[in-house]
Amino acid sequence: MIFDILTIFPSMFSSPLREGMIGKARERDLIQVRVHNIRDFAFDKHHMTDDRPFGGGEGMVMKPEPIVGALRAIEAGGPEARCILLTPQGRLFSQEIARGLSKLSRIVLICGRYEGVDERVAQHFTDDQISIGDYVLTGGELAAMVIVDAVARLIPGVLGNVGSALEDSFTQPVLEHPQYTRPRDFEGMGVPPVLLCGNHETIRRWRRGQALKRTSLRRPDLFAALELSAEDRQLLEEIET
Repeated sequence: MIFDILTIFPSMFSSPLREGMIGKARERDLIQVRVHNIRDFAFDKHHMTDDRPFGGGEGMVMKPEPIVGALRAIEAGGPEARCILLTPQGRLFSQEIARGLSKLSRIVLICGRYEGVDERVAQHFTDDQISIGDYVLTGGELAAMVIVDAVARLIPGVLGNVGSALEDSFTQPVLEHPQYTRPRDFEGMGVPPVLLCGNHETIRRWRRGQALKRTSLRRPDLFAALELSAEDRQLLEEIET
């Protein structure tokens, strides 16, 4: 998998891309992350990448020429890519989208800034627009890091434990059950006895029930979309009683 990231602040990616799972995946050549400075493709003497919006208004808009110049320059840099503009106007990023992207061989992420990107870039030079949430960031760089992390961990070999990605929250529309580790007693707070019983089926049922309860309380929108099995309903009844 190749990630090409277009940004006017390439140094923002230096540390995150060297650390943890992403850093190890790069070292093992499971993924490549190539960061491109959009300013390098602005040909005026000041390397301007933004200008005032036509029609007036506050703020600045990212110019099309440097972005399109960068896209054309990296076209020959590998297999055909899916080009994604990171913008608050995009479709909401999800685990399902991450799974779909993880099956591709190359992704280009354009980091928007200021009041946005010239609409001609979005309409004619991108394949998708994605937002990581209903809030506004100063730019798309943090969103790009989120997408790289979420997608990369689904690529075979990146996680040490293959089952980890399969059991994540949102792999199914259910939040994950509570997790505990040593010590067994921490400042008078213990571990639920069921987790110490050694009966795997009992533990599985407890975890499923807790996951359903947590989802209903914290994410009623997800819970409302669930198709509950007979066992799920029984587990919820047992918790409530």
